[in-house]
Amino acid sequence: MMDLKKEEYISSYISKLLRKNFGRGPRSCQTSISSHYLVTYIGGFLSPMEDVMLQHGQNQYVDHARNVIITHLLDEIKGVIQITFDVEVEEYYHDWNFPNNSGILIFILDAEVHQKVETNIDIQRFELEVGRISLLVEKVPDKINTCPISPTIFLVERKGILIQIEKALIDKGFENELKFTKDQLEKGYFHRYGRFEDIFHKSVRDIFIDWNFKLDKSVMAFILNS
Repeated sequence: MMDLKKEEYISSYISKLLRKNFGRGPRSCQTSISSHYLVTYIGGFLSPMEDVMLQHGQNQYVDHARNVIITHLLDEIKGVIQITFDVEVEEYYHDWNFPNNSGILIFILDAEVHQKVETNIDIQRFELEVGRISLLVEKVPDKINTCPISPTIFLVERKGILIQIEKALIDKGFENELKFTKDQLEKGYFHRYGRFEDIFHKSVRDIFIDWNFKLDKSVMAFILNS
């Protein structure tokens, strides 16, 4: 089975799984692989109940409910990816942009399954800008690593991102509240104050962010307009 066929299979599987568990499937579901990352970008996926709740300002409840279901489904998707590509999934992340009705699933594999996508983007300049915006919200990460997934998807790992008050909140059991707050705050800053259009020479359609607080790590995805 060619890698492209495998990517299409994963996209189809995820689409059907979402339809089964949410009552409707996404309008689009596209999987891309680069190096040891597998990324599925999802569009047009909002249930009627979620839509009503969002109209009434219940964003946090919608976010929490979807997080519970998606986290459960990720274990199943992880197993399918491992069997399909004969690799282990070391970490996985997900995030949703309700205003754009889009979302992303990110899987970090224990081995490279596809050659890293080449790009002519100035990665050093891009990472400096990611560090600059991160400092406005919390701190410059100890380490920033970028992997182009496709011409329109760039993945960023930030390690050593948490400040002391955030670590204290996590220790006190406020992990969910912290993640929801950081999600809104960081996305707002990256969209408003980032100079990414000058770097990519394209407009940024979506920015997704998720965290692994235990690893003091964050994974971001920048989705560009083609």
